[in-house]
Amino acid sequence: MTEALSIELFWVGFGVGLGVLVISAQLSLRLRRSRKIEQKAQILDDQAVDRIIRHGKISINEDVLDLEAIDDEEKRFWSETWDEPEEAW
Repeated sequence: MTEALSIELFWVGFGVGLGVLVISAQLSLRLRRSRKIEQKAQILDDQAVDRIIRHGKISINEDVLDLEAIDDEEKRFWSETWDEPEEAW
């Protein structure tokens, strides 16, 4: 009887520990996402809003995309050779 109880307690403890890990991972992910959103939101400050109101547009000097890296990756992708699928007859 005590062996069955100890196995049951093990699984309960395992489940609780796994639950704690899942909850902490979710909290960590949410915190990381909120920091990224906060960093992106800092681009649009009060001065930027004033420029939008005065000129109707805004230009930001930050490069959002690395076009050279994208172009290099596209060239690498299309230069790869592909194995033809084998036909099953």
